[in-house]
Amino acid sequence: MPLITDPFFYAVAIPAVLLLGVSKSGFGAGFGSLAVPMMALAVTVPQAAAILMPVLLLMDLLGMAAFRNNVDRTLLRFLLPFGLLGIVIGTLLFKVLDPKVVAGIVGGFTLLFLAQRLLFPPKPDSPPPPRWLGALLTTTSGFTSFIAHAGGPPINAYVIPLRLKPVLFTGTMAFFFFFINIAKWIPYAWLGLLDWRNMTTSLALLPFAPVGVWVGVRIAHRIDPVWFYRLVYTGMFLTGVKLVWDSWPLT
Repeated sequence: MPLITDPFFYAVAIPAVLLLGVSKSGFGAGFGSLAVPMMALAVTVPQAAAILMPVLLLMDLLGMAAFRNNVDRTLLRFLLPFGLLGIVIGTLLFKVLDPKVVAGIVGGFTLLFLAQRLLFPPKPDSPPPPRWLGALLTTTSGFTSFIAHAGGPPINAYVIPLRLKPVLFTGTMAFFFFFINIAKWIPYAWLGLLDWRNMTTSLALLPFAPVGVWVGVRIAHRIDPVWFYRLVYTGMFLTGVKLVWDSWPLT
């Protein structure tokens, strides 16, 4: 069976999968958006995204099992239609949009959000963000998730100010991204990304998925909420810097 055999690919792909597992189960995709940029050091962005599809499916199933009793169902019902709309937009624009442009947009937006949170921190009695903003950010999340599995930063910008408990935040995001990632399979196949080489390479990476999820679950159930969100912010900052760096210069 065809398989990527380049040692450098696995040197970056295995840490990326472990980081993605921790993120998917413990930090609401804060660090997970780094996975595709890391793997893009060895393969193209579309190929990295395709290779991660089976890995994401396994992680989503493990994450949902771990947090099945910690889901804000009302919030999830609001988010899902807009996330799916973002996937439709991503499918239509995939072949005409430079991945570097997407990386720059997501990275810049992430850094702006963090700057706003640091310069103008919310007060304890601050109202939640308006629903129209949630719809816009969730659509953006579906779009960037489809292009480069980088859906975490946009939706975090809406959900973090809601101040959910860490396990509720993580569980809701686990279920949201399960449905988002499942919805990607048909358009990815239609775009010709799910070839045998990518899928067999993904199978070689699958054993590392449960390890990352296990570590993330243990952390999420034990960490103090203040430190939880500090780590989310740290992951978003690293993601933003990496994505902006990848987008410059545009060639």
